[in-house]
Amino acid sequence: MAVESATGTSDAPRTTDRTRASDKTMTMREAVAAHVRDGDTVSLEGFTHLIPTAAGHEIIRQGRRDLTVIRMTADIVVDQMLAAGCVSRLVSSFVGNSSAGSLGELRRRVEHADPEPLAFEEYSHYGMICRYMAGAQRLPFYPLRSYGGSDLPDVNPALRKVTSPYPGPDGEPEEIYVVPPVNPDVTIVHAQRADRSGNTQVWGLTGVQAEAVYAARKAVVVVEEVVEDEVVRSDPNRTLIPAHAVDAVVVCPRGAHPSFAQGYYDRDNAFYRAWSGISKDKERLTAWLDEWVHGTGDHAEYVAKLGEEFWDGLAVGEAMSLPVNYGRRL
Repeated sequence: MAVESATGTSDAPRTTDRTRASDKTMTMREAVAAHVRDGDTVSLEGFTHLIPTAAGHEIIRQGRRDLTVIRMTADIVVDQMLAAGCVSRLVSSFVGNSSAGSLGELRRRVEHADPEPLAFEEYSHYGMICRYMAGAQRLPFYPLRSYGGSDLPDVNPALRKVTSPYPGPDGEPEEIYVVPPVNPDVTIVHAQRADRSGNTQVWGLTGVQAEAVYAARKAVVVVEEVVEDEVVRSDPNRTLIPAHAVDAVVVCPRGAHPSFAQGYYDRDNAFYRAWSGISKDKERLTAWLDEWVHGTGDHAEYVAKLGEEFWDGLAVGEAMSLPVNYGRRL
């Protein structure tokens, strides 16, 4: 598979085999086997909420190597994939353990090249959003003002200036920063629900899931549940990602843990607090991966291993949204 070039684009042709009215459901094992290859550029998106952790674990189980991982907020799942030897390059706008501490494996790679160096390409949050938008729209670049006065262009040569073809406020041509597009080989996102053809609905905190899906050549949507078409049609404005942009639908309840899925389960703050200590110690991190990822056949085993009492502690109460009358012809 093609990988992202130094400017963030790939020369592979865009795939066009997505169908609108078909059953795209498959297991996580099948989806990763079909759509993630060694050397691929893989986007894993979800901003604090709906992080595709279970997908990252399956990539680890299948032993993928030399991946370029694109994730705006590189956090625990990236640390785990690094420790498992899956990732050789990271493209991100934030690295850290979500206000709860540090990422031990990522720090070892960046600060000490231990056990090997990590190629790291850094952008701002908005810079990454612009990259996804450029990729989704098949544009050669995307302009933005927020790098003016920043030192990021000094460390990232992909941040460049172009001269606007239009006059600025003073009537003279203006120079403005631009970022390159990104077109992942595959984007994987987590969501609350989808129908079997891939119409995917999200509520609560959203990120750049839709842009990341549209920018990619293939897209895998992991959901808490699959619902009938009528459920999606009854509330169409919640459909963030339409079926024509989706190649696989994976049903994986609790697949965003330790992050949360609005309306399904809460964030596991205790795990976030514990991770800094786990990842700081290489032997302890390896043991965690051996027990919780390599030692489980799939995410269902991971969920069962945690136990129902644990999940009861992350249960959420109801906060129902009122029905909306869309109206219909009589």
